[in-house]
Amino acid sequence: MQAFTCQRCKQPLRIDDSLADLDSASADLLTAPLSAEEQYQQQLRQQSSQHSTTKDPLTKRHVGVGNKQSMAGGGSNNNRSMRDSLPLPSESFVVLTRSQVGQNQVPSSSSPLASYSSSSPATTTATAIPSSSSPATSNHHLTTSPHATSAAATTTTSNNQPHHTTTSTATGANNGSSSTHDDTSNRNNSLSHRLRVANRLFNIISSKSSIDHPMCQECTDLLLESLEKELEDVSRERDAYIEFFAKIKENRVDDDMRKELEHAVEQLKEAEKEALAELSKAQSEHELVQQELEELERELKALDDREERFWEQYNDYEIKLENFQNERDSINLKYDHDVKQYERLQRTVVYNDAFCISQDGPFGTINGFRLGRLSSHPVEWSEINAACGQTLLLLYTVANKLKFQFKTYRLVPMGSFSRVEKVDGDIVNSYELYGSEIGLSRMFLNRRFDHAMEGMLNCLKQLTDFAEERDRSLRFPYRIHKDKIGDLSIRVQFNQDEAWTRALKYMLTNMKWVLVFASRANVSVESH
Repeated sequence: MQAFTCQRCKQPLRIDDSLADLDSASADLLTAPLSAEEQYQQQLRQQSSQHSTTKDPLTKRHVGVGNKQSMAGGGSNNNRSMRDSLPLPSESFVVLTRSQVGQNQVPSSSSPLASYSSSSPATTTATAIPSSSSPATSNHHLTTSPHATSAAATTTTSNNQPHHTTTSTATGANNGSSSTHDDTSNRNNSLSHRLRVANRLFNIISSKSSIDHPMCQECTDLLLESLEKELEDVSRERDAYIEFFAKIKENRVDDDMRKELEHAVEQLKEAEKEALAELSKAQSEHELVQQELEELERELKALDDREERFWEQYNDYEIKLENFQNERDSINLKYDHDVKQYERLQRTVVYNDAFCISQDGPFGTINGFRLGRLSSHPVEWSEINAACGQTLLLLYTVANKLKFQFKTYRLVPMGSFSRVEKVDGDIVNSYELYGSEIGLSRMFLNRRFDHAMEGMLNCLKQLTDFAEERDRSLRFPYRIHKDKIGDLSIRVQFNQDEAWTRALKYMLTNMKWVLVFASRANVSVESH
């Protein structure tokens, strides 16, 4: 069985028995006002098109009744607006039952339910009879034809004699059609057929109105409330128009006032002409001013471009100046740092760091190596040889720094195996400046070692004499004469260890003074 739902809230509906048992006459009774409404709308459109060209411009405006669906949330169009403006008449109807209509009626093709019911044209036509209580609105609906009136009267009077009515309506039909109408009547009486007829009826009503059917009772009540509110608004608007129209009628202008108004209009027109002339003159002046303004704007734009280029160049110059200043400051900082470093290096005696001369008790030391030996403090020859090599290297370095050339002797620094060469013309004698503990060669080595010590002491004397000549204020603490320094012999043979050790200490003391002189000479040379 087909189910129905409310077209607004989508809730399931139960169809009333009156709709389930709806016959064709009742269906026509429901759809007849819709057809009458369409005819009324067509008449209104025709009248509007006929009078549109003859109306005064002040009366062309048509104020229609507002759409009843605007408050209910539904859509609207012209047909629906016109349909909503149609007042519903108070109608009275004559309802014919199925038994009164008869079984031999021919379906009318003009009826909306012709495909589902067996109603006759007389029954379909006679469904809507306007009541005399609303004569103003009776023209908006279908009128009853004479044939329909007679059919309705016949059907009404036949309620008391159903058998005779059936017999009279069956006159002129053949015997075979009686069985066909009986089958049709049985089919119409089935529940599914009645529901289809109701569904068809809802579709027809929905297509001919602005509201979708069916609807539940609650949605219908809400719709009626919204329509009533809209009706109240439209009524108030209508009353406002009526009141305004009445005021217009009361305020009609007489001839004297019309002449005064026409004179005032003429004066206003003259004033308008003068104002237009002044406006034209002002527009001309405005055009001239506009041209001057455009020229000034072009000049301003050119000045803006020049200013922009100037600031770009200025910014570039500022960036270059800032970079130059940063570079200058960086160079100045580097220069100041280098100057301070140079001054610190000038005050630094490199020879004191390279050749550290000191003393360790009775021994003189150079770079930590003891020079000499005592019976109470024996020193190995390897340490003595290293100290002699450092002393020879000191003399060699200072002489090269001062660009001093030794006479007769030539120094060959080779660490612990350094040598001193004595140059006599083409003859060169080389002496070892190192000793050994081996007993067999001790006498021979000590003699060559003594010659090397004498040669080194002679080179020291030449350097001290050169220093005293260069610096008159410089006086060495110990005088050197041949193989003696401070009256102590530098030889190993035939000498006591204490005297030899003290003589070596004196020699290292003079060496330290040589370092002081070399540092002063270095400073003076660099300053020049």
